[in-house]
Amino acid sequence: MRILVTGVKGQLGYDVVNELTKRGIEAIGVDIEEMDITDPVSVDKVIKDAAPDAVIHCAAYTAVDAAEENEELCRKVNAEGPQNIANVCKELDIKMVQISTDYVFGGEGTHFWRPEDACEPQSVYGRTKYDGELAVRNTLEKYFIVRIAWVFGINGKNFVKTMLNLAKTHDTIRVVNDQFGSPTYTYDLARLLVDMVLTDKYGIYHATNEGTCSWYEFACAIFKEAGVNVNVLPVTTAEYGAKAKRPANSRMDNNKLTENGFEKLPAWQDALARYVALLKEN
Repeated sequence: MRILVTGVKGQLGYDVVNELTKRGIEAIGVDIEEMDITDPVSVDKVIKDAAPDAVIHCAAYTAVDAAEENEELCRKVNAEGPQNIANVCKELDIKMVQISTDYVFGGEGTHFWRPEDACEPQSVYGRTKYDGELAVRNTLEKYFIVRIAWVFGINGKNFVKTMLNLAKTHDTIRVVNDQFGSPTYTYDLARLLVDMVLTDKYGIYHATNEGTCSWYEFACAIFKEAGVNVNVLPVTTAEYGAKAKRPANSRMDNNKLTENGFEKLPAWQDALARYVALLKEN
């Protein structure tokens, strides 16, 4: 079996390629240098030359605040990119895994969002990711749309690394305490995505590590796990101030995973402990 993975330089793409390789599955990792997902000609050529059995599409425009001022580029990457890939997957009759986000929802309330809930994205990033979902759903039958949230991995930037870096230069760090979600380790997520692509249990899924917290609670857990002493100050979203609207509620219902025979991801605290240990090693 051969699988093409986009966004190999990112956190998730990197771990997916490693997971495939570990299982003896041929992985072809590409990034913008090898395949520009916004260019249909490039996408057509690279995928057809690779002749994969599936595409796991991890590449995305994820700069949430910058997206508010760069809507055209964000749309090209997050909506037109998946459409270009889906078109080729349809022609070749192969599976596609499209990675999406908690930002497709309205972000209010305290309930856990289910895969079938209505989408009401509140930001440019969220709207373009939802349009990417629609592109895949309207083009293909053999698709997995996997919505993820609050990711951290060994390759690239994330909240955990940002917090640990800030602690080197700051005595006090302000962190938002009124946004709730589930921190998600790309190493765990990659294992699930590979399990998934080997089946034909198509559809829309939510996949985060188990358990929820606020960003403030997450930051406190990071410093405790890393043995770092720093003052963490809880603030509201309004006090913190950001260009793009963030979902206050990113709690995701992952039950569809077990309903379809997939294992849920471990608790986020367990994932964080393993991740911080790995950071210390490196």
